[in-house]
Amino acid sequence: MKNRSWAFLAGGLLVALLLAGVVSNYASSHPDGLDSSLLKGCTVDADDTIVGGSCPAQQAKDHELGDSPLADYGVRGVSNSFVSTGLSGVLGVLVTFAIGAGGFWLLRRRGTTPTDGTTPTDGTTPTDGTTPTDGPNPTDGDTTTAEGDPATSDDVRRRADAAS
Repeated sequence: MKNRSWAFLAGGLLVALLLAGVVSNYASSHPDGLDSSLLKGCTVDADDTIVGGSCPAQQAKDHELGDSPLADYGVRGVSNSFVSTGLSGVLGVLVTFAIGAGGFWLLRRRGTTPTDGTTPTDGTTPTDGTTPTDGPNPTDGDTTTAEGDPATSDDVRRRADAAS
């Protein structure tokens, strides 16, 4: 990866970490659309406790992972809510980044395997319009291209063209 790509990637990761670690603490504490729609038909007090009526929220149960270390947008065991929320966001960004980077690493494009001697071995693709299936089959002992030039001279020409 080029230096410019690394700088872009590091900058994006830094912005995501700042948003998750700091700005997430200033998010609204009011219920979102799903929570508020589940409360329709119920009467709630100032603490958002249902005191009357009939609504789907009355059927709510505790989540199976409600006692996990990162439940409720915080880190269990950290008493400062600002730090707990920020740390939870930072951990979420880092885990997501690690999973994404691992996936891209597994799926990255690897160097192509030469099938006829015309494909460069440095992971680049031919720029002269040829494809790996052009020319004779290298398994039959012929190491020349369709034009009669040795395969290595094509590679040398491609590298020279790419460098200029």
